[in-house]
Amino acid sequence: MSEAVAEEIERWTAKRRSALVIEIIQGRTTVAAASRTFDLAPSGIEGRVEDARKGMENALKTNPLDVRQQYEKQLRDLQEAHGEAMLELRARKKFQALMERADGN
Repeated sequence: MSEAVAEEIERWTAKRRSALVIEIIQGRTTVAAASRTFDLAPSGIEGRVEDARKGMENALKTNPLDVRQQYEKQLRDLQEAHGEAMLELRARKKFQALMERADGN
């Protein structure tokens, strides 16, 4: 990857992104070094590494999910987390209102 990317990169193709992720996984470079070398945000690189890990894990499952199933599962998980957060927020608001009423008496 390092030699292949020595010249200025105008477009990060999937092949280039995967080569960089493989270098990071194999320990030949770090997220910080890649960030400095290619002027990329560390969070973006870490996201690509995490996506690769999830994809690899899914590919090695006995019954891998297709891309649509993966996104649907992720959406369900996010909707569940959002619902839980909303319930907690409502409970905190009610508790705060009760505390304010108790302090006012």
